Amino acid sequence: MITFHVLLNTVDKVKEFVKISSRYPFEIDLSSGRYVVDGKSIMGIFSFDLHKPVEVRVLAHNADQFMRDVEHLIVEPAPDNE
Repeated sequence: MITFHVLLNTVDKVKEFVKISSRYPFEIDLSSGRYVVDGKSIMGIFSFDLHKPVEVRVLAHNADQFMRDVEHLIVEPAPDNE
């Protein structure tokens, strides 16, 4: 499993992330707090507070191309005190 954070703070970024994620056969989950949604579900992603980075969990051992495709969305995780 690979984990990293992305910032999907616009409608266009959410749509782009879902489009990219949908091209891959492995599971991609997004989590924020205790909530987890399918990274290929536009409605699920919009249920999050998108002003904060969300964690991406890629359930695959070799996701190099996926990582390259979304690298422009990757950010450092937000501090816990915000």
